[in-house]
Amino acid sequence: MLSLIVAVVALGSGTGAIALPFEMSLVDRRLPVVFRVHMLASAIVLLLLPVALSLRFKPELHRKIGWTLGAFVVVGGLTALPVAIFSYSWWPSRAGFFVQGIVWLCLFYAAVVSIRRGDRGRHARLMLAMAAVTTGAVWFRLITGSAILLELPFEPIYAAASWIAWLIPLALVWRYAEALDRWAFQLPSLATAGGRSSAPPLPLPLERRG
Repeated sequence: MLSLIVAVVALGSGTGAIALPFEMSLVDRRLPVVFRVHMLASAIVLLLLPVALSLRFKPELHRKIGWTLGAFVVVGGLTALPVAIFSYSWWPSRAGFFVQGIVWLCLFYAAVVSIRRGDRGRHARLMLAMAAVTTGAVWFRLITGSAILLELPFEPIYAAASWIAWLIPLALVWRYAEALDRWAFQLPSLATAGGRSSAPPLPLPLERRG
């Protein structure tokens, strides 16, 4: 629910229907097109992730949503880099946003490579990790919003949140990846066959058909 709220607010801000906070409005003045494209693309990723997961046992629909999701990940990730660089935030915050964008893109690329090789288990694990990084947008707003409500020192909390908001979910997903694989995708143990699923691969979104 929180993810949906953040996505809707980001869509509203990206389209101009909702006024931007002061800090974001400064970035928007520097990068008026890039910043709004980043907000819109990232919001759509937040909306599509649960849809893709819910359709995991319907290969044709899952594939179409996966391709669409991937396109917005690339757009959102690439535009995140200049937004981080030209932000008015303190440099640790800019570094956190920049690294998050790089990690987001790298995880998606690795997931594409894995499914094209037929490694369904690794693909699932990498996509769940990418989803965890995506949720950083949600946790970041929760942390910074709490700091404002509690009247805590904003700048250091903002800088810390730019890292921990996505690093902690990523670490948790990676730590419990095998259990999450079994829950979400009903895969056999990834310990078999050198980390590959022994079951025939499902035609997931980015898998190449022979």
